[in-house]
Parts: sequence; C-alpha cells; structure tokens
Amino acid sequence: MPHPIRWALAMLVGFTLLLVGLVMLVTPGPGLLFIFFGLSILALELEWAREINKQGVQGLEKIVAKIKSWFKKFKKDK
Repeated sequence: MPHPIRWALAMLVGFTLLLVGLVMLVTPGPGLLFIFFGLSILALELEWAREINKQGVQGLEKIVAKIKSWFKKFKKDK
C-alpha cells in the first residue's frame, strides 16, 4: 500500500480505536484493550505513540512479573 494511504488509514483506525477506548472507560466495555490497540496501530506511524506503547508494555511486564513472583511465593508456603 502506498505510504500516504497507509498513513491516513493508520491515523483513522488508530484514533478511532483510541477514542472508542476512552468512551469505554466510562461505559461498559473493554476500554483499556481498545486504547492499547489504537496506540499500537498509531505506533506504526507516530513516534509519540510508539513511546507510550513501549512504556505501557514495560509497565505490564512489571505487573506480570510481580504476579508470577507472588504465585511462586504462595506455592512455596503451601
């Protein structure tokens, strides 16, 4: 796909998913998931979205590591 068309399509889909995710934060629905998908699509073309997406993934990895260590600790206690 030519670059200007790909850029426009990524902007349209990415910002749409981002806005829908923000609306879903206050209404029923998987808002955080849509925000993540929107930022991931925007990260294909925009540096600031790439940086926010990277920080989000790093934060998620820290949370997962803490949960895993908690389960290992819980398993040893039994």
